[in-house]
Amino acid sequence: MATPPARALVAPSILAADFADLDGDCRDVLDAGADLLHVDIMDGHFVPNLSIGPAVCGAVRRACPGAFLDVHLMVTDPDMFVDPFVDAGADLISFHVEVREGMPCRDLIKRIRDKGVKTGIVLNPPTAAERVMPYVDLVDLVLVMSVNPGFGGQAFIPEVLDKARMIKPALRADQRLEIDGGVSPENAQQVRDAGFDVLVAGSAVFGLARGARGEAIDRIAGPTTSPVSS
Repeated sequence: MATPPARALVAPSILAADFADLDGDCRDVLDAGADLLHVDIMDGHFVPNLSIGPAVCGAVRRACPGAFLDVHLMVTDPDMFVDPFVDAGADLISFHVEVREGMPCRDLIKRIRDKGVKTGIVLNPPTAAERVMPYVDLVDLVLVMSVNPGFGGQAFIPEVLDKARMIKPALRADQRLEIDGGVSPENAQQVRDAGFDVLVAGSAVFGLARGARGEAIDRIAGPTTSPVSS
């Protein structure tokens, strides 16, 4: 009898939350079973939109002191954002391989880690998985975008699941493979089966009424591994 797949981690993206009651919304999804909070940072340059800054991240940290804050820098110059988001309480900071390669990428990974913060590297849908492979052993997380970044509520791009075939075998047991964009209860099993174990979901969680989010989170996370009967 095969062992059922382990429960994936669910990271609701606060970009889809009600900013008029951000603290309440963040606490609600954590109470409903979310494992961490995903914080999307957009600069209006690398992506065609602006989102939030360190002050909002800090406010979420104060409202949810025990939450793991997964900060995703969709910015042209991630170097300038490291210190502000470390100070704001980020637990992990990820940046895009499209804006840093070679030694500048390695140096930035080291700088983030030296701050005592976990680090991740991100690739957009058109970017080949090969672009991140030189850095996989240096990071805590690889994030594959399943929409073109910049706006919430986009349709999932299933072709990106193929990238897991190259990335997942290169990861250690203590590393994570994350996906972000268009993830929902309807496609979550397909995503988990491809090898992703951290699933970012925005409107699929925050777009629901409080009280209905727990079921969606459970469906996105999938089954919990249990002992196998002999």
